[in-house]
Amino acid sequence: MFETPITVVGTIVTSPDRRWVGDQELIKFRVASNSRRRTADGAWEPGNSLYATVNCWGRLVTGVGAALAKGDAVIVVGHVYTSEYEDRDGNRRSSLEIRATSVGPDVARCIVRIDKRRHPESSAEAGEQAVPSDTTSQLTAAAEADVVDPDEVDDDVADGADDDESLLTA
Repeated sequence: MFETPITVVGTIVTSPDRRWVGDQELIKFRVASNSRRRTADGAWEPGNSLYATVNCWGRLVTGVGAALAKGDAVIVVGHVYTSEYEDRDGNRRSSLEIRATSVGPDVARCIVRIDKRRHPESSAEAGEQAVPSDTTSQLTAAAEADVVDPDEVDDDVADGADDDESLLTA
């Protein structure tokens, strides 16, 4: 009822930390969103920065854990709130946190390969083989191998001279 929706476009600045909280799994990382603006003479200068802690629960844990790492360009959608705590010196502090509903790569700043996620209930109906939930480490290795730095893409491929399937499959 009093949830504030937010979308943040930024970069992951800490390695995603996977842990158990009670009987639920959580992946937590920090994201930085940096603005810049054009000056009167046409040059770019840095603007304000926003840093937030992103908390991923439920089905997001597998996807984020398999596909994203520190330094990746992301788009985070969720609800923002402040978390209050005391630091080691006993000072009262607060932190901006986002409970994510969606997290994905920012394809304006990177090239990715998309592997559709198979769910047991939907794949059983279609007669397809389901991906077991215990294949997270395999998915992580596959996702790391499929992320491409746009600066490393061959010019012929970037111009569309080669098969587009090698860059993006759905």
